[in-house]
Amino acid sequence: MSAFLHLVRSLGFGGFQVVSLVVWATLFITTAPLLSQRNRYRLAMKWPAMTVLAARFILGISWRIEGLQHLEAAKDQRLIVCAKHQSSWETLFLPSFLPRPLCFVFKEELLRIPFFGWGIGLLDMIHINRSDGRDAYQSIESQAQIKLDQGRWITFFPEGTRTQPGERRRYKTGAARLALALGVPVLPIALNSGLLWPRNAFIKRPGCVAVSVGEPIFAQPNETPEALMSRIESFIENETQRLSEPTLSS
Repeated sequence: MSAFLHLVRSLGFGGFQVVSLVVWATLFITTAPLLSQRNRYRLAMKWPAMTVLAARFILGISWRIEGLQHLEAAKDQRLIVCAKHQSSWETLFLPSFLPRPLCFVFKEELLRIPFFGWGIGLLDMIHINRSDGRDAYQSIESQAQIKLDQGRWITFFPEGTRTQPGERRRYKTGAARLALALGVPVLPIALNSGLLWPRNAFIKRPGCVAVSVGEPIFAQPNETPEALMSRIESFIENETQRLSEPTLSS
């Protein structure tokens, strides 16, 4: 496929994102005060689901999932999700595909993004000031039990930011510490979205994003947060490497 067609498709998708986000966020913000928290989430997540479908039809970015049996087995469990983060694609896909409402742990700077940030600010997620260090983790722990009791899955991108394909950053131990404190397992998710939808790149490529869902990882007796996170990281990074060469459209 020619570079020009990639550009045209990306322009069309970018226009769709901007217009649909403004319309949907305006609708959501104006109706949110009238809705329960559960219905707010359901309404808000229509936009990510719609955008993932738009990416499929406009950009040609489809997906395949490995490990669906792990999702089925875990759907009634209280757990923490840890996912690889290579692009914006998974921030749209995960809440629209996973079987339970998600509660993302994210940096509070995202709340300042017009329309998008205003919308997520109404969804009762966990936002932190990363410069607070230990206080930031304590804020997460104090809120996480409530979210789990509401039937939500606490969701981390443990590297803290999007990474380029092949790039590795230090995995922060917050998710592992929380899993140990609350006595819940961690569901690891690997993916290779950055090959098609690169970080900070306007041009996207058609192809198939591969997503691999692992078995929930339970802490072992007397296991440290570092050791637990090492096991989580090992699955995510090994699977990401295995998935790193998807079949791309020409």
